Amino acid sequence: MSTTQSERLRGLLEPLVAARDLDLEEIEVTPAGKSRVLRIVVDSDEGVQLDECAELSREASKVLDDTDAMGGAPYTLEVTSPGADRPLTTPRHYRRAVGRLIKARLHEGGDLVARIIAMDDSGLDLEVPGVKGRKPTARRVEFAEIAKARVELEFNPRPERSAQREQIDENDENDKNDENKEEA
Repeated sequence: MSTTQSERLRGLLEPLVAARDLDLEEIEVTPAGKSRVLRIVVDSDEGVQLDECAELSREASKVLDDTDAMGGAPYTLEVTSPGADRPLTTPRHYRRAVGRLIKARLHEGGDLVARIIAMDDSGLDLEVPGVKGRKPTARRVEFAEIAKARVELEFNPRPERSAQREQIDENDENDKNDENKEEA
């Protein structure tokens, strides 16, 4: 996809995505026989529901039909959320992965498998699992040290993750209630 087409599509679609409090992660146009596939990848801190993708697809389809952004050739529109194996490339990706196990390739060489305990603007606080019955160890990794990273799928995730997520959600709800009380 040309840069001009990519920029134009982003300019058309980003306001639709932002209006739903979603992040536009990726726009991809790929050939599919005599047609093309336009894939729009969206995400949010709370995840993306199927209904949100369907509604966004209808809105995007209308906007695209009203313009010539895709040209005259036929295309298929797909609106989706990122897969579990997508790379972690921005701080918001890491923030959404707090409590999850990741695999990171470091610029200095070697891979690191660890759980994100916390993050800030410059890097991650990790818990490196112990080997052969040893206790886990804490490690700090700056974003500049990470060449690439992705979430490791866990089929038996630690129960604390759901407890951490529930605590974060509860804190967010308490903050919203406090804001509503202040407004009243």
